[in-house]
Amino acid sequence: MSPFTTILTHPGSAHKDDFLACCVLLAQSPAPIFRREPTPEDIADAGIVVVDVGDSHDPALNNFDHHHLPDDADPVCALSLVLKALDLYEDARSFCDWLEPAEWFDCRGANATAKFLNVPRDAVNQLYSPIDGTLLRCFAAGTHHVAGEPLWEMMRQVGLDLLNYLRSLRSRLTFIGKHAELWNLDASEDGPQVLFLPRTDPLPTEPSSGLDRYIVEQGLNDRVAATVSPDRRGVGYGLSRHRDNPAVDFTRLTDESDVHFAHKRGFVAKSSATDPQRLRELLQLARVG
Repeated sequence: MSPFTTILTHPGSAHKDDFLACCVLLAQSPAPIFRREPTPEDIADAGIVVVDVGDSHDPALNNFDHHHLPDDADPVCALSLVLKALDLYEDARSFCDWLEPAEWFDCRGANATAKFLNVPRDAVNQLYSPIDGTLLRCFAAGTHHVAGEPLWEMMRQVGLDLLNYLRSLRSRLTFIGKHAELWNLDASEDGPQVLFLPRTDPLPTEPSSGLDRYIVEQGLNDRVAATVSPDRRGVGYGLSRHRDNPAVDFTRLTDESDVHFAHKRGFVAKSSATDPQRLRELLQLARVG
């Protein structure tokens, strides 16, 4: 994406795609946002990012509108186009489960989105967030937004968080792939497995971060029953049930001397054990069936 000094999007009602596209752009460059119809000069000026308006998708000129695309084109929104320009779209589609429904909602509406998600139409309304509504109304209420305004600062933080998440998660998955081990929960090679991440120095701030996404990306979702990762609050490890897999129940570890916490619902436990062999024994004790 070429450098820019201004962000321009449409006036009137604001939607999640133009709002989030502007958030990401603010993370790239802390520019003022103007909400008005673009002029031909705006469209031709690469220093002005034109978002979700203008009937032009031209990344070289920083134009990111999708409304002129054919009705039968795959759903895509302004946020998608901005993420593509930043070479982050594929990771966003992989890591952000909310992105594809957002594309559908913006392009096809609530009824088609509910059908796509195979949920009742009422579920769309039931998932409404007043946080979304307030932020979008505040964004729509102004003709421009500049640095120092609470909304502008919040939007930039949203963009920074999203870009950091996308960029750091890819690095995190690479790290997990380098260090993690797959253990068999049973003697059988075809039985459930456990993803074990050993303690490293330095220890990541959130040692379990990215494990679920790694499992899915590696095609192990149907095989992995639990994960074991360093406990960030102690020297031991946390044992977690993967996506509520019934193969393990950590309430069975309550009486073990080196287990200082086992959730009553059985999905997580914390142990001071550091020896992989002992961790394997704890997993066997938690095995159901």
